[in-house]
Parts: sequence; structure tokens; C-alpha cells
Amino acid sequence: MRRAPERPGRLLRWGLPRDPEATAHVTGFVVTTVLTVVVTRAFLQLAGFPQVGGGGLHVAHVLWGGLFLAVAVVLALSFAGPVVRPLVALTGGIGFGLFIDEVGKFLTQDNDYFYAPAPMIMYVTLVLLMVWADVLHGRRVHHRREHLAAAADHAVSGLVGGLSQRRRAVAEDLLARGRGARGWAETAALLRAIPDDEEEVLDPVDAARQRLRALLHGVVRRRWSTALTGVLLLVLLAGAPATLMVHRAQGQTAPGWVEAGVLGATALTLVVAARGWLLLPTDRYAAFRWLRGAVLVTLLLTQVALYRVEPWLASAGLLLAVAALGVTGAELRRLQRVAGAPA
Repeated sequence: MRRAPERPGRLLRWGLPRDPEATAHVTGFVVTTVLTVVVTRAFLQLAGFPQVGGGGLHVAHVLWGGLFLAVAVVLALSFAGPVVRPLVALTGGIGFGLFIDEVGKFLTQDNDYFYAPAPMIMYVTLVLLMVWADVLHGRRVHHRREHLAAAADHAVSGLVGGLSQRRRAVAEDLLARGRGARGWAETAALLRAIPDDEEEVLDPVDAARQRLRALLHGVVRRRWSTALTGVLLLVLLAGAPATLMVHRAQGQTAPGWVEAGVLGATALTLVVAARGWLLLPTDRYAAFRWLRGAVLVTLLLTQVALYRVEPWLASAGLLLAVAALGVTGAELRRLQRVAGAPA
């Protein structure tokens, strides 16, 4: 297992501890953004792209996006403690989705909402956000001071409203991870002094995440993970060239770099997946790391090119890739618990 660094980094010396739950919040923000774009485009297409306004005015939904983003910022600046962050992620995701959905209008001289590369630009933007979040939170283990700061952050909300059993369990886990940091005893005493209170704000993002995690746990527990991962990868591998064939069948020609990118990324996915499959009999943990890598190749390379030609089919592929990522991740977590494999 990776150990937390003993010396605090520069961010900590600047007074900027990372939130151990930040990855979940950023993921919720990105997922909400994607759902907002999909729902918005589907509604507009079904409604015949109505114009909101009159008298020469058009109220573009980018304005509503700006309003939601402003609400998210005001929420983040107005309330202390961790309770508000899921609401910020949800509201900000809706706002950013409404904003970025109209990116085509701002990149073309004729304000072309249907600008062909727009879905690809949206996808690349969100991928870069996730990569940035991974660099910030996933490449360096959280310092114990950061865990203690997060526990104290939960205590902030508990001081005024008490702590539910669920939130207390989260705070105590963070406290245990922060043992040894300066102020640990005081934070522990503060958490013990906070009364119980089961009333709490609904966190829809966390509720969806827990339901999905339970579903994935059931899949792994029943040992369906190997077969399901294989099926999902096969569909993704076959679906990429099939999407190009559908595009051609509609009488359209994809740019040369798109076809080369799809075929090259598909070949790379096949090689990485084959390596994982060969490792299954001898090292299951390493095998699933390679299989997870194959899914990441699809997400980071194949889907980028597919969004340039067939956004709706690419969205279906994205859902399958995310499902495969969840299954492989759940299996890796199970193997870590069982065998103590490295994180």
C-alpha cells in the first residue's frame, strides 16, 4: 500500500488541504454535466428546437447555465462544512452542462449550434477536467493532516446541526486516517462532544453512487466480473468500427484522422486487453489493471474520435465504457481487500 508522505507539501503549507472526497464531488459534477447536455439536446430535438424569446430576442440556454453556475458559487461561498459540496457539484454541473452545450455558437462566425466538432470538444473538455482532478487527487496520497482537516470539517457542520450515524462514521474514519497529526486529540474530543441527529440534507449524487456501488458489488460477489468485463470490451471493440460503418451508410464521410484514430485506438485497446486476458490465470490483480487500462484507452482515445462523427452512438459507447470501468474498479477493490494488493 502507498504510504502518506511525512512532510507536508506546498499546498498544505499554503493552508490548502485537499478534500479526500473531492474525486467523488468532481465525478458528480462531470456526470451531472454530461446528463444535462444529453437531456438538453434530446429535448431540443424532440421539441423541434424552439426559440425562447420574442421581439428580436433569443434567450439562449447558456444564460441559464451562467445563472446555475452563479448559484453554485454563491452556495460554496455562503455555507461552511462539507454538507453543501454535493449541492455545489449538482448545481454547478447543471450550469456547466447548459453552458458548454452551446460551445458551437461561440466557435463559429454564424453561431452554428450544430457545429460538427462541438460534441467532441465537450467530451475532450470533460476528459481533461477528470485528468486534472486525477493529477490533483489521485497521484499523491493524502497527508494525514488532510484527513484530520476533513474530519474537523465534518465537525464544523456537526457543531450546529449534530451528526447523523452515517456522517459520524465518515468523520471517524477520516479521524482514524489522520491519527498522529497535530490537533488530533482536540478534534477527536470535539467529535465525541457533538450530539447525534439523524436529520440531514439529501445528497442525490451520493445516493446514486451508493446504489451503483451496491450493484457493482453484487456483480463482483457473484463472480460475474470476468465475463461481464469481457463482454463489455468485446462490444466496445466491435462498436467502434461499426460506428464508422453506420456513418458511411448514411452517405457521410468521416475525416481521415477520425478513421485512423478509431482504428489505431481500437487496435491498442485489443493489445492491452489481450495482455490482461493472458495474465488472468496467474495474476488476477495485474490482469484487471490491464483490462482497466484497455477501458481507459477507449475512453481517452476511441470515444474522442467517435464523438466527431456520431455523437449519439458515441454516447452509448461512453455508457458501456463507464460500466466496464466500474466493474473492473470494483473487482480491483475486492482483490485489494482479499489479498492486500498494492493500491
